[in-house]
Amino acid sequence: MAVPTTTTTLSWWHPTDTTPPPPPFSPPIAFLLLTLYALTYFLPFYLSPTTRPSPTLSRDAPSVIRARIRSVLLSCFLCLALTTAILLRSLPLPSTLHLLGVLPPSPLPILRSLLLTSLLFAGPLFHALLIDPPSPLLPPLDIFTIRALVAGPLTEELLFRSASIPLLLVSRTPIHQILYLSPLVFGLAHVHHFYEFRLSNPGVPVAAALARSAFQLGFTTVFGAYATFLYVRTGSLGAVCAVHAFCNAVGLPKVWGAVVRREGEGRGATAAWTVAYYAVLVAGAVAWYGNLWGLTKEGGRLVGDEVFR
Repeated sequence: MAVPTTTTTLSWWHPTDTTPPPPPFSPPIAFLLLTLYALTYFLPFYLSPTTRPSPTLSRDAPSVIRARIRSVLLSCFLCLALTTAILLRSLPLPSTLHLLGVLPPSPLPILRSLLLTSLLFAGPLFHALLIDPPSPLLPPLDIFTIRALVAGPLTEELLFRSASIPLLLVSRTPIHQILYLSPLVFGLAHVHHFYEFRLSNPGVPVAAALARSAFQLGFTTVFGAYATFLYVRTGSLGAVCAVHAFCNAVGLPKVWGAVVRREGEGRGATAAWTVAYYAVLVAGAVAWYGNLWGLTKEGGRLVGDEVFR
């Protein structure tokens, strides 16, 4: 995906009788605000005994999960309020709501983004639906599911896309920096899990814990880049929230090793299932790349098509 270094076309600027306002601040200030937003998301976890992990209190304790959900909801509200106030100083309300991913309201970006992402995850879907269906098929509606499929995707996309990307756009940050640098902040916001993992698993060697944290930084940064791409291409907060929840539900694709069937007839690894899985995985990835532009070409996009050429 070739991305030029020119500034973005202001597709979110609709008025025809005035010119777009000058940038309210420079790109470095926008990135500073984005970093401060990230800090407000996870630093409060360590300020209260109800959310602070310890050797005797895991981050996966239901009481900790509930308290953290309340904390991040408050952080998202404050960050969104600040971004909205900044935008309204120079933009009309429709343009502000457009940048925040609220307008125009349409289910099409959500459906198309889910279809596109399902192509990338065709292998895991094939495995879950045909090779080794989970039992039960749907996860239980408990606090862990709510965190993974509702609270996590909603709050992270509210803060790292809806509250943050508009600041980069109005500061005229080059599109390649928006796509490649802002997701790094999203990835770094997950590095604190290293500390929590060490608390809960003191017997794991430091090198192994660091490798786990580095891998998490890598895939969260890559996902952040993909979510940012979808956000600026569709202008839909609902689309990135839905894709985030979908990816959390499906999990990372298996990219090496034999495919194993755990239940029913044919239990165990088979060459036929393994070949079929990887064939579907590769075909899905090719189809995803081929439809990357077509399925994200929405009227609500935040940047013009020409900046991607």
